[in-house]
Amino acid sequence: MRNLRRFAAAALASALLLTACSSGEKETPAAESGTLTPVTYLTGAGVQGREAFIFVAIEKGYFREEGLEVKVQPGNGTEQNLKLLQSGQADYAMVDITAALIAYGQKKFTDFTVVNAVQQMNLSCIMAVSGKGIAAPKDLAGKTIAYIPGGVVYSLFKAYARLAGVDSTNIKWVVMNPQQMPQNLAAGSIDAATQFAVGKPAVEAAAKGKPAVVMPFSNYLTDLYGNGLGVTKKRIADNPKQVQAFNKAMLRGVEYAMAHPDEAGDIYAKYQKLQPAPVAAAENKLMQPYVQGGANGAPVGSLNRDRVARNIAIIQSAGLIPTGLTPDDVITYQIPS
Repeated sequence: MRNLRRFAAAALASALLLTACSSGEKETPAAESGTLTPVTYLTGAGVQGREAFIFVAIEKGYFREEGLEVKVQPGNGTEQNLKLLQSGQADYAMVDITAALIAYGQKKFTDFTVVNAVQQMNLSCIMAVSGKGIAAPKDLAGKTIAYIPGGVVYSLFKAYARLAGVDSTNIKWVVMNPQQMPQNLAAGSIDAATQFAVGKPAVEAAAKGKPAVVMPFSNYLTDLYGNGLGVTKKRIADNPKQVQAFNKAMLRGVEYAMAHPDEAGDIYAKYQKLQPAPVAAAENKLMQPYVQGGANGAPVGSLNRDRVARNIAIIQSAGLIPTGLTPDDVITYQIPS
């Protein structure tokens, strides 16, 4: 009951934030003709149970209320998602905010902005299955680790390794599709993999219940946001009401999924077959403290300029981007009316 009360408070704060963004205009700009505008949404990496919220928003009719028909396609990490977003092959995309800051700072992609933070804390981690001789970060030395090119976990690993005392000079890195990582971890063809912490249930399911060893980056790299919704700057300039509508519907889905993780798992399994409903539900339960913002108690989806600045300072100190990047270069704190 305590969690539900806390989520209800967060939901109320988020609703007030969204209402403020609308500048007093009608909250649900559905098309008067009754027709729905089709848009394409890219998930973060694969279609995992942690993104059940997008299917919850579809199933509950939140997008329909906003005049939108959402087609969900599997993403493949932040850099690939930004590439498809900027090329016009997707309208909205889930991106890791830290990875997006790195991409912008390195001038790989600059025609995008992030309008919310689904997770107030970063999910990045290295994950292994027990029995591989990996119990702590230092045990990763000399091991084979699977990764997604351009993924935030791989991008942040050197900074994490330095702080966690990992000798990374002789680690063997192998490229792997995120959907294949749990099975390969279970089979022992890799020693560890770049993962998000909420992926633990999927890895343990693939390993037939053998415990997963999770090494969160947040233990050493604090103040990093998790995933957020990315759109092009052109879209937010040309059609801010649509961006408002998508953001509002999606965050309603996030709030509902966090308050009802078992139902969210069932809804996910109705739309996707990659994970069974109990695994998807378990991912959503693990995600609750990340979405809620931990001790900060930040409203669902909110972004804070000072925290973004600290996020930038961390990746600058790690040598991942040059100086000069500002929070306002990448983040939109209030969608224009």
